[in-house]
Amino acid sequence: MLKTTMNEIRLIAFDLDGTLTQHKSPLEDKNRQLLDALRKDYSLLMVGAGQSHRIFHQMGEYPIDIIGNYGMQFCRYDTESKTLVTIYDEVVPCDRESVSKRITALREKEGYTVFCGDSVEFHASGCVTYPLLGTKAKLQDKLAFDPDRSIRRAIYSEVKDAFPDFTVFVGGTSSFDFAPAPYNKYFALDRFCKENGYTHHNVLYCGDDYGPGGNDEAIYSSDFSFVPVDDYTHIGEILREVLSQS
Repeated sequence: MLKTTMNEIRLIAFDLDGTLTQHKSPLEDKNRQLLDALRKDYSLLMVGAGQSHRIFHQMGEYPIDIIGNYGMQFCRYDTESKTLVTIYDEVVPCDRESVSKRITALREKEGYTVFCGDSVEFHASGCVTYPLLGTKAKLQDKLAFDPDRSIRRAIYSEVKDAFPDFTVFVGGTSSFDFAPAPYNKYFALDRFCKENGYTHHNVLYCGDDYGPGGNDEAIYSSDFSFVPVDDYTHIGEILREVLSQS
């Protein structure tokens, strides 16, 4: 979905899991080489749902600036130390009692009253995870639970309505992720543009999670140009086709 001409593009921004890598897996050599080729002509940026340093290590410490936690965190790559330098790491207080009560009510309404571990996971940033199977569910159970996300998308509106103070995403394999409002990837990328001298027409974003409740959806439905990536192993071919339009 190009919403500008390619000769205006100065920055290419990426999601990681499912876009450049398999989920929770290292950056493979093929896509590392793709980034190396792109950085000769464009600035590059990661826009992640997880913490910046976790993304950095998953990418094999690739030299790239990273937005983490849906825009609550931003780290620049320092070429001298070859490490990330934290520019900001914002925290929003979370009313844990209120969140826990609302999740309990949702479990009772939706039938997820049996779970392993804790009913809710609180993160230091103020983000929250609602794990339908519990925080200690077995990996094989989580992977088998909702591979096409249809189960969670069926109740997405109910969960979203119960948490108007958060941005709600269909996350992982069996959970919902909540980021304190107004944080989401659109908010993060728009903020980066304002602070670094880019317009939205200067940016091309690549992501895989652009369906209802996906954490790339806010960018997909915005005025940013968006490249859908349905198979991370083919992102090179997809981008070459898009970039050839310049």
